[in-house]
Amino acid sequence: MTDKRAAIVLAAGKGKRMKSDLPKVLHEINGQPIIKILLDTLVSLNFDRIVVVVGYKGEMVQRAIADYPATVVWQRKQLGTGHAVMMAEEAMKGFDGTTLIALGDVPFLSASSIEKLMDTHRESAAKATCLSAILDDPTGYGRIVREPGTDILKSIVEHKDAPEEVRKINEINSGTFCYDNLALFETLKAIGNDNSQAEYYLTDTIKLLHDKGLRVSVVASENPDELRGVNSAEQLSQLGEIFADRF
Repeated sequence: MTDKRAAIVLAAGKGKRMKSDLPKVLHEINGQPIIKILLDTLVSLNFDRIVVVVGYKGEMVQRAIADYPATVVWQRKQLGTGHAVMMAEEAMKGFDGTTLIALGDVPFLSASSIEKLMDTHRESAAKATCLSAILDDPTGYGRIVREPGTDILKSIVEHKDAPEEVRKINEINSGTFCYDNLALFETLKAIGNDNSQAEYYLTDTIKLLHDKGLRVSVVASENPDELRGVNSAEQLSQLGEIFADRF
């Protein structure tokens, strides 16, 4: 494993609940499109490669981030997070290092959380590591299923697919991961879409890697607020209030 680091930002969504024709990641907090808030953080960390996956009205996103050192790739059909990452395969060809997967609608992911995630990944010699959060109300989120009493991640079960016992877990998947890049794209070839959404979930790679006997780690964020995503105008407004001191 080299010390090279890349980032793939998933930014293809329309955001139906935003009640707007604007791509979700171009909605603004304090006059700044949310994807730019995230990209500013990533650029500060000196990644060797940044890839942004666009889809809905992707030309608008492409124009908005033209000044950033990022390669733009397209997800023409929204078939899930796993499918979105697959679209970056050509842009990531030949990259032997650690790849961060970040969500373009989670703007306040901090540099310190990214470093903590990557440190855990490196120190545990994992093939994949998930950044999690502990929530009082985990409804709607994918649940973290650990090997009991360890930081070994067995699987992530989406809320819609989770049995009652798993829904009692209050540790959730933030959607932020890092992977050994070669293992990531190799494992993506094995995922299917046999689930309630008929989508290719990136999270399915976790169980596949664990079941192969490979190390998968999980580390909980110290500040769950920074892992909040934007799915509605109300959530956009709430985030602006929570992080008002950032501007």
